[in-house]
Amino acid sequence: MRKSLWFVLILAVGWFVVHGASAAPQPDAEMAAKQAKEAGVKPGEVLGKDNWEQAKDLLPPEILRHYKDGEYVNTIIDWPLGVYHWDPQFKAASETNAGRYTVTPVGTVVDKTSGQQPPFIYGLPFPTIDPADPNAAIKIEWNFQYEYWNEGNSHNMVLLNWVNPSHVDREAVQDVHFLYYDGQGERYRIANPNNLSGQFIAIATSPADLNGTAALTWRYREATKRDSNWVYVPALRRVRAVSPSNRSDGFLGSDMSQDDGPFFDGKPEDFTWKLVGETEVLRLVDAASFAGRPTQVWLPSGGWRSVWPAGVPTVGFQDPSWKGVGWAPVRAALARRPSWIIEAVPKDKYYLYGKIQLYVDKETYQGAWNRKYGWTGELLNTLQVLAYQKEELKRPDGTSEWLWASSMAYQCAENIKMNRATLGGLLPPGKDVPNDRRVPYDPSFFDYNTLQRFGK
Repeated sequence: MRKSLWFVLILAVGWFVVHGASAAPQPDAEMAAKQAKEAGVKPGEVLGKDNWEQAKDLLPPEILRHYKDGEYVNTIIDWPLGVYHWDPQFKAASETNAGRYTVTPVGTVVDKTSGQQPPFIYGLPFPTIDPADPNAAIKIEWNFQYEYWNEGNSHNMVLLNWVNPSHVDREAVQDVHFLYYDGQGERYRIANPNNLSGQFIAIATSPADLNGTAALTWRYREATKRDSNWVYVPALRRVRAVSPSNRSDGFLGSDMSQDDGPFFDGKPEDFTWKLVGETEVLRLVDAASFAGRPTQVWLPSGGWRSVWPAGVPTVGFQDPSWKGVGWAPVRAALARRPSWIIEAVPKDKYYLYGKIQLYVDKETYQGAWNRKYGWTGELLNTLQVLAYQKEELKRPDGTSEWLWASSMAYQCAENIKMNRATLGGLLPPGKDVPNDRRVPYDPSFFDYNTLQRFGK
């Protein structure tokens, strides 16, 4: 009897495996598409016009449209939490800063105990962010600032391109210098009698009609002291001061402003901040940086030069076979990352934009998407940038430091209404072009009284 029961049971199971499983209803094409969309794009896949819907909730709408229309195409890479290479000293300082600082009603970082602005800050001032904190947004912004400033002084020859969908309209070369006083490790701190956070000079070297035009900015740490800005125009043969409000205007008539900087370079206290939310987002990354392939060499005068591969297209117009828009980031990859979304409303009503929305990485505080709106609420401009991995570098004396490892740069200010963009970060033609970090500067280099020395 027991044998016959087992025989019947085996027959029943066998019938189910052969017939029941095959008889299960199969998902139709619509259901399969829905399941794929919910799963999202995965590392190794390529996001483009055939699967753009899988990124529908992972990209700003104006960026998603580029993939929908086949104007952008990028591979997805894996960048999980916990693999970012923090500078050990910076990380330790960030941990020490927990609970040490707060912000004033206008947004300045101060010591929580004394209520005074410290002479300098090193590390993330706010390593832990509480979304319920009414000051969470500006604390996120300060973390972005100090993480970026810690990359150190820089000297770059930068190619600016004015780009339409199918071609380059115009280009200019800028010789750009940054000196940072705040946010530096002990080795790089210098005297700061004017209580500055940083100084910046950009000198146009081409085309001929711009050659010698120079812009200088001093940014003060005091909340009540607005940026000092000067320009030198060779045709006028004089240095003149300009309003900080002009920092939102297009630089040299482009769609990129001085307040764009590396991602957002406005003075935090000049804005009112709000935390909009938290999300998962796809963001542009330098894939070679995360694969450990970039090359950085020590400079005889101090600092590091990033050596990028020659002849490899970074943007669409550099690739003759490319069918998308000319400013597309063809060499970049996309990675899925947790992000804060914060908004900044300028206190100056003469500022060009009425609201700026920023997507900031929740782990590394690198910027992702910068979206600028008019005073009536319409989206006008976006700034699109790359994220990088840090790598350990050895100085000639055997000591270590940590810097972003890059194989390219991509800063794209896209004018949404005019369907055009300005690209920054590409290297101009030439041999051994400056592309340098942690370079030493004498502060007198940034003296406004001698700005005309750059004129031709």
